[in-house]
Amino acid sequence: MQQHIFNTMRSLKMIDGCKCTQVYALNPTPSGGGGGVGEKFLQHLQDHLRVNSIKSKSHRRYQSLSQINNVNTIVLAEALAIYGLPQTDLIEPQIDPYLKFVDFVGTLADVYRRLENCSQFERSGMYMEQCTIFKGLPDPKLFRRCLRSARQHAVDVHSKVVLSAWLRFERREDELFGVSAMDCSGWNLECPKSSLVSGYNPESAYDNCSCLEDEGQLERELEGQECSTSISYADGDDDGYDISFCIGDVEVKCNRYMIASLSRPFKSMLYGSFMESRKERIYFTQSGISVKAMRAAEVFSRTKSLDSFDPNVVLELLSLANKYCCDEMKSACDAYLASLVDDMDIALLLIEYGLEEAAYLLIAACLLVFLRELPNSMHNPNVMKFFCSSEARERLALVGHGSFLLYSFLSQIAMEEDMKSNTTIMLLEGMGECARENWQKQLAFHQLGCVMLERKEYKDAQKWFEMAYQFGHIYSLVGVARAINKRGHKYKAYKLINSLISDHTPAGWMYQERSLYSSGKEKMWDLNMATEVDPTLSYPYKYRAVSMVEEGKLGAAISEINKIIGFKVSPDCLELRAWFLICLEDYEGALTDVRALLTLDPSYMMFHGKLHGDQLVELLSHHVQQCSQADCWMQLYDRWSSVDDIGSLAVVHHMLANGPGKSLLWFRQSLLLLRLNCHKAAMRSLRMARNHAASEHERLVYEGWVLYDTGYREEAIAKAEESISIQRSFEAFFLKAYVLSETTTDHESSFYVIELLEEALRCPSDGLRKGQALSNLASIYVDVDKLDKAVDCYMNALNIKHTRAHQGLARVYHLKNQRKAAYDEMTKLIEKARYNASAYEKRSEYCDREMAKSDLSMATRLDPLRTYPYRYRAAVFMDDHKEGEAIAVLTKAISFKPDLQLLHLRAAFHDSMGDYSSTLQDCEAALCLDPKHADSIELYRKAQKRANEQPT
Repeated sequence: MQQHIFNTMRSLKMIDGCKCTQVYALNPTPSGGGGGVGEKFLQHLQDHLRVNSIKSKSHRRYQSLSQINNVNTIVLAEALAIYGLPQTDLIEPQIDPYLKFVDFVGTLADVYRRLENCSQFERSGMYMEQCTIFKGLPDPKLFRRCLRSARQHAVDVHSKVVLSAWLRFERREDELFGVSAMDCSGWNLECPKSSLVSGYNPESAYDNCSCLEDEGQLERELEGQECSTSISYADGDDDGYDISFCIGDVEVKCNRYMIASLSRPFKSMLYGSFMESRKERIYFTQSGISVKAMRAAEVFSRTKSLDSFDPNVVLELLSLANKYCCDEMKSACDAYLASLVDDMDIALLLIEYGLEEAAYLLIAACLLVFLRELPNSMHNPNVMKFFCSSEARERLALVGHGSFLLYSFLSQIAMEEDMKSNTTIMLLEGMGECARENWQKQLAFHQLGCVMLERKEYKDAQKWFEMAYQFGHIYSLVGVARAINKRGHKYKAYKLINSLISDHTPAGWMYQERSLYSSGKEKMWDLNMATEVDPTLSYPYKYRAVSMVEEGKLGAAISEINKIIGFKVSPDCLELRAWFLICLEDYEGALTDVRALLTLDPSYMMFHGKLHGDQLVELLSHHVQQCSQADCWMQLYDRWSSVDDIGSLAVVHHMLANGPGKSLLWFRQSLLLLRLNCHKAAMRSLRMARNHAASEHERLVYEGWVLYDTGYREEAIAKAEESISIQRSFEAFFLKAYVLSETTTDHESSFYVIELLEEALRCPSDGLRKGQALSNLASIYVDVDKLDKAVDCYMNALNIKHTRAHQGLARVYHLKNQRKAAYDEMTKLIEKARYNASAYEKRSEYCDREMAKSDLSMATRLDPLRTYPYRYRAAVFMDDHKEGEAIAVLTKAISFKPDLQLLHLRAAFHDSMGDYSSTLQDCEAALCLDPKHADSIELYRKAQKRANEQPT
């Protein structure tokens, strides 16, 4: 019966496909009130899932698998028949919503030069420009490093407030249980109190935050004291009071000189030509100030302090200070009120006063709360009203808080939350209004174009993309062409991209874009060229795979999509492969892909946003053998040992579905995601591990890993040490050893790392983690020339199925001049590992040149992002005096992966050829990526000297 259903299904014409990053477009729904067949099927599918979910919990063990399979096979068949396999005509790559450059290396070099030559007060803005450039790169650490530098060099309070909140958001502490938005993380860069202190002090970035010390000091100062709104006069004496302000029936005695010293208007009134200068009693009822506030003003005139007044009185003083230009009193009121803002309710209450009275610091304190509550505050209409309307933006700008920086931060979060929302548009418009420099306008207008394109407002999208292009962002022509095509002018779009290719050095994304407006052999030629120039683009693989499905070549389609999944895992490609596998009735493989997909994006919707991935998991689960938790652990060991990271992810996802509170599993998931370069998902899993920690010492370890992965190494070590002080554990020792091994290189430190790893191995843990620890320990032994001990560790790791230990063992054999043994060891790894590009790369080091070329060619084919093969091939060309070919190899790789080592090597090649201008540019680009790279710094200085010595 099952085979008959699928034969029938395959005979249907699959007429719908996918668009953007989600894979499957729906059949058009007929007009009318009843809804289309797709909607009815979706309702049936959801009803079926609800019923089945309830039944399966109580009766699953009593139902036969064949009965469940029959029902669910019909549902799966209907799903594919109604929603259809993807169609090539409807697949479309997403336009990147960040700045993209036709000469990326030149852009990096230019930013580095300007950064080195700008004044100290301009450095924060320059680092933000650098942040924008790095936003499009896959490594988030570059963006975070620049963000920290921008905060470190910030001068004004507004910038400090925004950047400190942005740094906190990057760690997504809002997802951590028990962490308040105003909690201090322990360092000045993110401290809310430090953010409200104006001034340029970059060295303070390295200081520990003094919040706790300040609180203790404040408590000591307030001990035994009472706050009061009453005013006490010194010794009950009226001496010195020579003037009274009458408010109603009450006289407030003051000192004429002291009140006059508050401001020039008061001085003119009391000592100038006004009639009040000759009076001892001044009627002040019409001023609108209360008796309490006037008494407070008198006290402030003598003491310059507001400590004894309640907030309502200070608010009145602020109004009085504004009315009579009392700058010192206004600053004191502003600072006092700002110190009171520590939660959302107070911030919402006081920001209106701040805007009305132009209280810069008070507004900054309120903004700080709003921004540190993101993304939750993004959904609070009472908060967003202060940012979204043009009137709100004008009010913020008038008090010095309407900046490009602010709206850039808000827009980024809004686009992540809901790209099509009106809020996103209004924030991007604010970003555009605040833009002053060209790069700022490019970014704002390009992102507005992307949003309008998503909303299918093609005329507006074209307008914004054209504006971004006019300010110099050439990549925005892709958006112009896309909007023109959507408006029915396909040939015009083709000509536009064709001229783009003619006018600039062709990039992969240019060929990819032109393929959208051509057909037949020309289209396939463009797609193949796109892959040739930039093999990291996923759209060409997807298009070729779908076209193969349309020709009935499912096996070839899966092989094609496997090429990109092998080195760049993304939800849309996993979804595509899952549907291909369902068509082949490989439900276990499809379920693996869907589970892995949900690990990357837990909220991912299938059927073009109509069905949650968890529901598809429920359907597919009925077609595979059910596994206990013990079975899952065995599967995890097998997949881990075969270096099947996607399969391992799927198993962990299954285990978490059965026991979501297992912090160890969340942590394991984060390790797998990091290996797959899925940093955002990995950090989310780490936060979940921290939230589900069963003990304090375990929680500290996961917090340490979060800190390490976001660039705070010393803080990570401190967390590990705190955890060890509570309870000695494998993970705490391992964390400390891992971070120390990354930060230190001397022998003494290496021996300390060895001690830590040995301590870790004495603590209880599972074999998977112990295998990693043994491998790390062996690596350190190699570094200190204890090769026999290293061999023992690697062999012990292999005995518990830590397959990657083959690579370390091969390194030891190579150091012992046993190249054949090293080669054989890497061959074993290649045979065992499912994803083995790194194994081919490493084996190339243990064989002759021709065999090495073959292995490196295979490594590049499996993973074009690995840089060693390009460097090796370039070095071979240089050895053969083929400088042009060597430069060409590196240039091709740099065009899609601007790697530090590739740039440095090309700079060295240029230097050896006497091309010092190119050497300088590559060095500058490399130093933009890593300003502390010693080899590039040395080469840069030498090239500068040689360039200066050359005749003009």
